[in-house]
This record gives sequence, C-alpha cells and structure tokens, in this order.
Amino acid sequence: MILLIEINEIKIEGKHCIGLKVLMPDAPPLIMVRGERGVLFCGYLNPEAAEKLHMAAAIVRGVASLEEALEKPVVYVTKQAEALGATVGMSGKDALRQFL
Repeated sequence: MILLIEINEIKIEGKHCIGLKVLMPDAPPLIMVRGERGVLFCGYLNPEAAEKLHMAAAIVRGVASLEEALEKPVVYVTKQAEALGATVGMSGKDALRQFL
C-alpha cells in the first residue's frame, strides 16, 4: 500500500510545526508546513486567494518533500507574512521561524 498522505511534526527552535505531504496522481506532491501564525506552501497555493483570505503565507516552488520546502528560497509572501517578518529569498525554514 502506498502512503498517500504523510504528516510529520517539525521542530524549529523548540517549537512545533505540522508538515503535510499529499501525493498527487501524475504530478508533484502538495507540500504544506503550518506554523502557529502562518503557513509555508508549495506552488499549489494561489497567491491571490491567500491575499484575499488575509493568510500569512510564504510560497516555495519546485519541492517534492518537506525537507526541500524548508531549504528552498521563498518566492512569494503575502502582506500578512511580510508583516510577521517573512521575505522573498529567505529559506522556507526562516520564513516558518517568523510564523512561530
């Protein structure tokens, strides 16, 4: 049996985040890591929808695992994420630190 949904606890500076990886048919997986005040997403997230919903969200692209999402540079942050200190170019892990 193939595990279609993977949920992992990720610790950053002693705080807990929840990582989610969902395998998609014939496509890259959906990756999401939720911090206390915001979320790190893969490129599946629609930036306009995140802004409209007033989400603190950072987006990384080209990831196939939670580890890659933490390592890759952020390519987009919502206004709410920016207000928390997240910026384009920082690593996914650094963006999550702003959401703790």
